[in-house]
Amino acid sequence: MVGMDAQMVKVEVDISPGLPNTLIVGLPDTAVKEARDRVRAAIRNSGGTFPMKRITVNLAPADLKKIGPTYDLPIAIAVLVSSGQISFDTSDALFLGELSLDGSVRHIHGILPMVAMARENGIARVFVPADDAAEASLITGVKVFPVVALGQLVSYFLGETDIKEFEGDGSWQESLEHDQRIDLTHIKGQEHAKRALEVAAAGGHNVLMVGPPGSGKTMLARALATILPALALNEAIEVTKIYSITGLISKDMPLIKQRPFRSPHYSTSHAGLVGGGRIPHPGEISLSHRGVLFLDEFPEFNHMALESLRQPMEDRVVTISRAEGSLTFPANFILVAAMNPCPCGYYGDPVRECKCSSTVITRYQKKISGPLMDRIDIFLDIPRIDYEKLVDESMAEHSEKVRSRVQEARSMQSRRYADSVLTCNAEMSASDIRQFCKIDAAAQSLMKTAMKQIHFTARAFHRTLKLARTVADLDNSDLINTNHLAEALQYRQRNINM
Repeated sequence: MVGMDAQMVKVEVDISPGLPNTLIVGLPDTAVKEARDRVRAAIRNSGGTFPMKRITVNLAPADLKKIGPTYDLPIAIAVLVSSGQISFDTSDALFLGELSLDGSVRHIHGILPMVAMARENGIARVFVPADDAAEASLITGVKVFPVVALGQLVSYFLGETDIKEFEGDGSWQESLEHDQRIDLTHIKGQEHAKRALEVAAAGGHNVLMVGPPGSGKTMLARALATILPALALNEAIEVTKIYSITGLISKDMPLIKQRPFRSPHYSTSHAGLVGGGRIPHPGEISLSHRGVLFLDEFPEFNHMALESLRQPMEDRVVTISRAEGSLTFPANFILVAAMNPCPCGYYGDPVRECKCSSTVITRYQKKISGPLMDRIDIFLDIPRIDYEKLVDESMAEHSEKVRSRVQEARSMQSRRYADSVLTCNAEMSASDIRQFCKIDAAAQSLMKTAMKQIHFTARAFHRTLKLARTVADLDNSDLINTNHLAEALQYRQRNINM
C-alpha cells in the first residue's frame, strides 16, 4: 500500500548452490526481512522441505519500500515453486497473507484496495486469508480463494484437495443502513438547531455550535448522523478501503454500512487527527470520509491540528508530505464543532454568572483563527433548556421524517450534478456557484445589503450562496428567493457568543 493506492509487487526466488542462507532484497523493512524465519518454519510445519541452499528473494520493483507481513505467503509459494515441490501458472494469480509458524494464514490490512488493484491489472485469481475473503469479495470480477493454511494451498496446487471460490450471499448490497443511535425526537427543545442540522445534512455543510455545558450540543451532533442519507454503494466501498488500510474492518462486517461518525478527544495529536507517521496513515479526518467529524471542546484542540483542517475542508482531500514523497487521502466530511463561549462555559448565560475576565474570554475565543471560522457555514447559539421543555410530553419530529426530506434534497442535487463529480452543494466551486445558484432580484438586493453590513469575505459570500442553494432544495425550488437567502444569512457568523 502507498497511501490509498496499492502497488503490484512481483516476488522472485533464486535457489543456487552454496552455504544455507536466505537473503531478501528490494528495500524490505524489518517485518519483511523477518519473513525468512516465518516462511522457513511454515514450510517445514506444513509438510514441505525448505531448501538448505543459498536462496535469494527479490521483491520487484526494487526502488519501492516494502512494508509489513503481506509478503509471507507469496515468498513461501515462490520458494516451493523454485525448489520444484509444486508447479502451476502464477501469471494471473495474486497471493496475500501473513504466515504463522505452523503454516496457518493470518489476516492482513488493506485487502480491499489490493484486490481492486489486482482487478485493474488483469489478475483473475486472488488467494487471501480466509478471514479476509468476505472483504475481498466486495470487488467484483475477480475470483477469490480463501486460504486457511499453507499446507491446504500446496495440496490444492498438487491436485489433492480443492479450494472453493468464495461466494458471498450478496446481502451486504441491500443492507446499507442508517445510523439509529440517537433520534431527533429524543432531544427536547432546540428547534432552530434541528432545522440547521437538517440544512447541514441536506447540503453537506460545516457547523459550529456555541453554548453552555449541558445544553445538548453533543446530542445534536450525534443526531446529525441519523438524518444523513444512507451511503451509496460506491461511497461505502470508498469508506471501507480507508478502514481496511487502518485495520478497522472486522471479518463479521466486511463492508462499512453506516456513515462514519468520528469524535476524537481534544488531546488527539496532529498526526492522529490529520494522518501521518513515518509511513503516513489516514487520520480521523479521513476515517470520517463521507460522514461526520465531531470536534467537542473545539478551542482546546492543538492549534496546529486545527489549522491543518483548512485544506481538507476546502479541497476535500488531505495531502501529507514526507521526505520520501507526498500521499493524498480522501477527507470529504461534515465538520461539526462544539464549544463553550468561555472557559467556565457561562458567558452570556441568563441564569449562571460567568467568572471569566474579558481578557480570558477574548483569548479563549481567539484560539480559533479567522480563516478557519470562514470555512464554517452554519453558526448556532445553543441556549440552556428550560424546565418546561424538558418535562413537555409532546414529541418532536423523528429522524426518519427529517431524513426523508434530506434525501429528497440530495436526490435533487444528484440530478443537478449528474454530469460532474459533485455529490452535494457544499462541494461547489466558484464556477459551479455561478452556474447553479441563480437568485431573483429581491434576493440580490438582500445579499448586497448583507455584504455591506456584515463585511463578508469572498469565501463567506460563496458559502452563503451554497447554503441558500440547499435551503432552496429543501423547499424544492430551482430559484433562490429572498426567504431562502434570509435563512442562509441568519446562520452566518456575527459574533462567537451570539
